Amino acid sequence: MLKAKATKSRAAKPTLSAPDDDPYLWLEQIESARALKFVERQNGKTLQVFGGAAFERDRDVLTSIYDRPDNIPYISRSGGHLYNLWKDANNPRGLLRRTTLEEFRTPTPSWEVLLDIDQLAVSEGEDWLLKAMVSLAGNHRRTILSLSRGGSDAVMLREFDTDAKTFVRDGFVLPEAKSAVEWLDPDTLVLSSSHGQGMATTSGYARTVRLWRRGTQADQAPVIFEIVADHVGAGCNVDHTVVPPRMWFVDQVDAFNFANWLGDKSGATTKINLPSNIRILLHRDWLAIRPRESWSVAGQTYAADTVLVISLAAFLQGNRQFEVLFEPGPRCALQGLFWSADKLVLSILNELRPFFEICSPSDKGWSRAQLRGLPDIGVVHVWPLDGDPSESNGDLLVDSQDPLTPASLMLIQNNVGSPTVLKQAPKIFTAGGLVVTQHEAISIDGERIPYVQTGPADETGDAPVHMSGYGGFGISVRPSYNSALGKLWLERGGTTVQANLRGGGEFGTRWHDAGRLGGKKFSHDDFAAVAADLVRRGVTEPKRIAAQGGSNGGILITNMLTRYPERFGALLHDPADRHAPLHQASGGGKLDCRIWGPG
Repeated sequence: MLKAKATKSRAAKPTLSAPDDDPYLWLEQIESARALKFVERQNGKTLQVFGGAAFERDRDVLTSIYDRPDNIPYISRSGGHLYNLWKDANNPRGLLRRTTLEEFRTPTPSWEVLLDIDQLAVSEGEDWLLKAMVSLAGNHRRTILSLSRGGSDAVMLREFDTDAKTFVRDGFVLPEAKSAVEWLDPDTLVLSSSHGQGMATTSGYARTVRLWRRGTQADQAPVIFEIVADHVGAGCNVDHTVVPPRMWFVDQVDAFNFANWLGDKSGATTKINLPSNIRILLHRDWLAIRPRESWSVAGQTYAADTVLVISLAAFLQGNRQFEVLFEPGPRCALQGLFWSADKLVLSILNELRPFFEICSPSDKGWSRAQLRGLPDIGVVHVWPLDGDPSESNGDLLVDSQDPLTPASLMLIQNNVGSPTVLKQAPKIFTAGGLVVTQHEAISIDGERIPYVQTGPADETGDAPVHMSGYGGFGISVRPSYNSALGKLWLERGGTTVQANLRGGGEFGTRWHDAGRLGGKKFSHDDFAAVAADLVRRGVTEPKRIAAQGGSNGGILITNMLTRYPERFGALLHDPADRHAPLHQASGGGKLDCRIWGPG
């Protein structure tokens, strides 16, 4: 915890010409004995101050919450099965298991356990965590499991038989590396991996895409696509919505720029002729695109974040007459899009209220309909039940919650109809007498900064406030149900405040860019403005505000310490705000510098 009072700056600071004079640079060796010992000492100091019987009681309360057997098991469908990785007190690493939709609908579904990750870790003496599984559309018996040691980005790839519930003897295996795979057919993987001599970019990600056939070593797999070493990474998606499968090669130049090619197992054949900052999404003969900046083509100008669609065949023949499916507004922004059963689903925030549109093609053009029966406040996420678009029948999953209402997992069948509840998360804290309200502060340059306040209906002027924010990477912060804060803070009379800062994605690219690079200070000004607005409205006073943030939010908190200490009583941050010497950090160079730096 950082006490909110001014501190003297260090006499010697790192500079651009000599960035390595940081006396704590050795902490970048995150697994070293010295760094781990330092963490142990710091934890001990923290426990000396904040530990004790009350801390232990709160810790045990939270443990019981997170390990409840009636928490929602989130699912994805492959073939006729629903797959889930379940974690609880007895299975902290997780059980990979499956069931059917019919069985999942029952109050206590029966599950078929495929792999116990805890048992695997013990038997192999490794700190395994399961990060991903990839199977072949139409044939899900064989799957590639991505196993990570302790949550590292690097993974080991191993082929697993879901029917036999065992790893495949002499199957596909790749040592630990930053890797991703797609199935082309039952005996061929498309591998994007940093494994091997000369196979990594300077950022540490895959520089090539290889065609890896069963019975051969990955090192012998022919390279079918490669990029220059100073780009971020190469990848490939295999699209099974067409026959034969179509391969989509991607060269990620930096955080915002991509080059895309269509191709086949021989490699890239046709470049998608679009500006590099336009995101694309292919499905059958449809090409959906979303420009990051204003774009003029064929006599038309499209604003950033507009969603455009065109026949892929027509596009490749030179046609640029796009159909407009979505146009952003000053406070109305696209949050995401995906294909489901040949329909394009758009996720939109309008003045922070979520809604979803289903866009359907026909011979007469595109029609649009809004998903009905969903709340227009709080958090609503919608995504396909089926893991592979080629297998989708239109079934959608919905997660809905707000600060006082625990999550509901719902099903919308065939893209139509009202959602039906599949599972309901338990109520963790008493919400009686609490209200959720939305407000706006005015930042230093006049911009309106929204924030959500949750707490007692009556304002006393000295409310204990827990305040949080992020403001980075285009991530939209939404008011969700927080079991920990609800039980240990709201239930005890506290108030929570969640700020929507520039640098996030709540209002689209404009909002994101306003809090990047030279505008990053505005994200911090926004947060300070919200704190001041709480005082102006008579909610609390500065000494009663405790602000917390992690990662990019950790940088936010340290800026509050140095720029606005008088507006807070306490500042809490995680240690991930040490982003300066990124060229020596574990994540690599170019990607991290461009993402973590400008935010």
